[in-house]
Amino acid sequence: MKAIGSLTYSTQRPLLQQLLTAMLLSIGFALVLVLVVIMGYQVWFAGRIFPGVQVAGIPVGGLSPAQAAEKISAQITFPTQGRIVLQDKENLWVASPQELGLFLDPGASASLAFRIGREGNLIERLENQFSAWYSGKDTSPVLLFDQRIAFAYLNRIAAAINRPVIEANLGLQGEEVIVRSGEIGRTLDIDASLALVSAQVQSLQEGVVPLVVKETPPVILDASQQAELARRILSQPLTLTMPEGQTAPGSPWVFDRTTLASMLTIERVRNPEGAQYEVTLNSEMLITFLSNLAPNLHTYPQNARFIFNDDTRQLDLLQPAVIGRTLNVDATLRAIQEGLKQDQHTIPLVFDYINPPVTDDATAESLGITELVSQHTSYFYGSSRERVQNIQAAASRFHGLLVPPGATFSMADALGNISLDNGYAEALIIVGGQTIKGVGGGVCQVSTTLFRTAFFGGYPIVERHAHAYRVSYYEKTYGNRIDPNLAGLDATVYVPIVDFKFTNDTPYWLLMETYVNPNTSTLTWKFYSTSDGRTVEWTTTGPVNIVDPPKPLYKENPDLREGEIKQVDWEAKGAEVTVTRTVYRNGQVYFTDRIYTRYQPWQAVYEYGPGTEIPTPEPENND
Repeated sequence: MKAIGSLTYSTQRPLLQQLLTAMLLSIGFALVLVLVVIMGYQVWFAGRIFPGVQVAGIPVGGLSPAQAAEKISAQITFPTQGRIVLQDKENLWVASPQELGLFLDPGASASLAFRIGREGNLIERLENQFSAWYSGKDTSPVLLFDQRIAFAYLNRIAAAINRPVIEANLGLQGEEVIVRSGEIGRTLDIDASLALVSAQVQSLQEGVVPLVVKETPPVILDASQQAELARRILSQPLTLTMPEGQTAPGSPWVFDRTTLASMLTIERVRNPEGAQYEVTLNSEMLITFLSNLAPNLHTYPQNARFIFNDDTRQLDLLQPAVIGRTLNVDATLRAIQEGLKQDQHTIPLVFDYINPPVTDDATAESLGITELVSQHTSYFYGSSRERVQNIQAAASRFHGLLVPPGATFSMADALGNISLDNGYAEALIIVGGQTIKGVGGGVCQVSTTLFRTAFFGGYPIVERHAHAYRVSYYEKTYGNRIDPNLAGLDATVYVPIVDFKFTNDTPYWLLMETYVNPNTSTLTWKFYSTSDGRTVEWTTTGPVNIVDPPKPLYKENPDLREGEIKQVDWEAKGAEVTVTRTVYRNGQVYFTDRIYTRYQPWQAVYEYGPGTEIPTPEPENND
């Protein structure tokens, strides 16, 4: 059994070895065959493109690079025959890709195809060769894009596209409004457009390239509305009027169309939306006109004037209050400018109004006016008709006038301008050391009477000026008698240099009333208020230190006839007077004041005609 077994094992072993050897020989043969095939494949396609390779879908397998380049050049015609449309709105430009700088390099394209399967290690090369053979391998052609050519082409187009910004313009030729509309500026954005062109041509597809154009609108595109406004402003004259119910000298004020055209201004202004033309009248010219107009239209507020009714002990309205007004230049300017925009050509001036402290509805109780607190009468016997006229004109300025509590009253302020236009006449006045004829002679009769009314009423005297010499009018009493004790109680005014002032130092309003009676040659001044218990005591030295006047002066006057002598100034003795006043209130001394006056000795002056014998003064007696 063992022998048989041994024989069987030894018999099978050579058989297996034979089979294994046969297999190895088969594999080796197969490998050799494959190597032969691969080597033959490489040899066969040496210098030629491997099968399955394409350039942009064009089969070039089996072709030499030169043959492939020729085929590629023949079949890829896009650079020369393709069409690229450049568009700007309705404007079109058609160009070939080559005109835009795209060129085909067939040699480089064939060379790129030839390198497929020939780069990398052996495995990679064989793998790429098999892949090209089995499923195909497509490569892109080699294209050259010269942006300089495209840039130059776009620059040529830009000459037709580019357009400068044109601003709208608005102006005047005489009274004619000239307007020109603006235009939007356009500029070809070459860099952005070049990027779009480059992408399109390198896609090897025809197509439309929308050019990138930057548009720049003008600051002002349309000025037609402002032009229409200017035409409306100039369509008719501008009339400035006083507010309804009010009048003024020179009103209304009319600006004709020619004047308006010279005043019209057209300015560019910026606003949140941009800018536009603004059409207005020249503000500086209007302000100058209104500023010059304002003083003549200004009205100071004036209290109502009253008289005290001694029967009813109430106030009777004498003259209504005057509402103060001031031209508001700025508001009027705005009203004119806005009114013209609204097609208004008749525009009222704008005023600021101020009510006076005392209006027509004031009562005796509200003002504290309940009784007569002071009164004085002066006499002007022998006054000329012109002097009486001046006394009446001046006194009327104070009739019914109110003085506020605590206020200092200025006679000059209340008197105003002394002129022929205000009802005054020429009469004798003292000016510059001489008595001459001038407007307003006699007004000092009024100031003297006011001074005495305030003096005897116990009111503080703030400012008082005496005459240069003693004037008989101011020392006259009833019956045309002279009372020397009235010397030193005169007051002169010479508006606006010399004034008389007193203070109403009571808590009540003070009402003045003046009464002139030419028949009795009297001026009576009354103060109405409420007594605070004050009384007055006064003493006077009378005229002392008397000084005789100088000898008369004779002056030739060629306007007089021979033998005619005319006295133009009168002599007066110089003197000094001191008046002392003590004011009591409820029995207690309130204040004391002294009024000192020094009168100059005054020389008589005569005028005579040429050839007149001058009287010889009598010699002085020196005994």
